[in-house]
Amino acid sequence: MFWHYEINTAGNNNAKRWDYSHAVWGDDFSVVGLDANTYPEEPKDGIALGEEFSYEIEVKDGIMNLTFTSEGHETKTFTKNLIESEYITKGDIPEQTQKLFFPIGQDGVERAEAYTGEGCFFKLGCYNQTNGKSPEENKNWCSGAETHDGDLSKQYADGNYAEVWFKTASIQVSEAAVSNEGYFTKND
Repeated sequence: MFWHYEINTAGNNNAKRWDYSHAVWGDDFSVVGLDANTYPEEPKDGIALGEEFSYEIEVKDGIMNLTFTSEGHETKTFTKNLIESEYITKGDIPEQTQKLFFPIGQDGVERAEAYTGEGCFFKLGCYNQTNGKSPEENKNWCSGAETHDGDLSKQYADGNYAEVWFKTASIQVSEAAVSNEGYFTKND
């Protein structure tokens, strides 16, 4: 299990945007099989299918705090500054990102002010990152899976789907938060 931080790319073109993966339990995003037909070894401290875990995200004063808990696992905490970037030069970009994203031309830097003044949103669901394109086009996010234009019955029939079940969820938004209502009404 891992979490990603996606940079807010400097300039007007997000084509060079990348993510940085943080391992929670098990491996980070960069651990893959030796080739397209192999899988990496199962991590010794990962989360098993069906195993429950919880996470809490708090964003306050521009700082994001994440806490992950699961019975039998060490509680893990992470902190990320959302208003001051740590990735403003290519030299700041983590080695993991350089190995995964630089070969496909995604080598941008982040705005110095990171996400200051930007609307942020939270996703709860299954985000399997496929858009049906060829992995040759973008080996990191394009799985080659056939999306069947969103037809779930066809996706289930040929196995091109992912499924996540949530036992409980809750979201609290501060009265001081700025609403993104216009964005979601327009785009959702």
